[in-house]
Amino acid sequence: MALVLGIDSSTQSCKALLVDAATGQIIDEGRASHPSGSEVDPRAWIAALDQATEGLLERADAVSIAGQQHGMVALDENDEIVRPALLWNDTRSAQAALDLNEEIGGDQAAVDATGSVYVASLTATKMRWMRDHEPENAARTASVMLPHDFLTWHLMGRGRKVTDHGDASGTGYYSTRDRAWRTDLASLALGHEVELPELLAPNAIAGTTPGGVKVAAGTGDNAAAALGLDLQPGDVSVSIGTSGVAGMTVQNSVHDPSGLVTGFADATGAYFPLACTLNGAPVLEFGRRILGVEWEEFDALALAAQPGSGGVTLQPYLEGERTPNRPAAHGVLAGLNSATTREDFARATVEGLLLALDDAVTALVEATGVPVQRIQLIGGGARSQAVREIAPEIFGHEIVVPEPAEYVALGAARQAAWALSGEATPPQWPTPGSDPHRAPKNTELSTRYAKLRDATQGWY
Repeated sequence: MALVLGIDSSTQSCKALLVDAATGQIIDEGRASHPSGSEVDPRAWIAALDQATEGLLERADAVSIAGQQHGMVALDENDEIVRPALLWNDTRSAQAALDLNEEIGGDQAAVDATGSVYVASLTATKMRWMRDHEPENAARTASVMLPHDFLTWHLMGRGRKVTDHGDASGTGYYSTRDRAWRTDLASLALGHEVELPELLAPNAIAGTTPGGVKVAAGTGDNAAAALGLDLQPGDVSVSIGTSGVAGMTVQNSVHDPSGLVTGFADATGAYFPLACTLNGAPVLEFGRRILGVEWEEFDALALAAQPGSGGVTLQPYLEGERTPNRPAAHGVLAGLNSATTREDFARATVEGLLLALDDAVTALVEATGVPVQRIQLIGGGARSQAVREIAPEIFGHEIVVPEPAEYVALGAARQAAWALSGEATPPQWPTPGSDPHRAPKNTELSTRYAKLRDATQGWY
């Protein structure tokens, strides 16, 4: 039996799944935590990777790493780390994004060149921030890698530097039309020429570990999740993790001048446009903490309230926001009155999170022109009973909740199995899920939320 190891090196932790390459059955697993924050020493990821894969890597025939997107790992001419990695959720590069957009010729020019308007999450903006605020570090930087690139490089003994098109497309210096690096844009961001990893096909073997395990190209976490879920045309994945992400697989590159949708490539040779929020499952944690209850009681409180939460509306921009692009925003709680209950607050927390995610789904549909057939709800936040039961009336589409699993790690494992097989298409693995649920969209609630969202524009 051939075994493959899929690794999810996310913002919060590293998860590793040892999987039967033929069936997708999970044989064993491991995990380790990452430091918190939006700036992390990449060596902490290596330590977590080693811990999570202990006793697993040597049993695998092939391995693939899916990593958090956009993070900037800067290396000097000796391949030493220049500074801690700036992660996707570090918003200090918001002004740098505006500057890059202006220098390239505006939003439309940026979209035409890269598939995305420059926003604070993209790697290029981190490079520009470093150039502007840490010029000595920028001058020392000889190569730039993404988190998954860095870890793949480490696994292969720090020889060949590689990446895949899916993760590369989130940098701000990759052309989704040409499926190639835009080295001129990397130079524009950093101020000088910089080495970039070699772009590989999605089913390529990049090399081997020192122990002889074959190493696949790897990809970004969102592309890996789509591969793990085996998304079909019309499927939208809504992931509620540290952030919220809505994405769908399409056959043509997407270029959204509004900047709300990033036109990324996927991990199969197609495209995976995404609309992201900065606020995901931590919104639920915020509600639970404020109420001082455990998760089961929080869900019970939310489900005990009537739809609409007694008129209470939460704008859940607790960490700024990406969709809409308001990096300096804060949360707003509106509609409180003397009759407001703990139940109302709990439900408003869930509704606010889902309504913000619905904004992301709407942006995705408008940018792609592809109608939604169903929504697959994944991520830690999807484990909330209240989220699962309230979601149908917020989205107004069929909701399927796949069986709780580490779909990013599974997607990485599926890529490893694909590379190992040498076949033209990925292996077919089952993805069990819940019975589909559907409810009419609560238009009164979505209208109320939209009014609050629009009214708070420019408050901060």
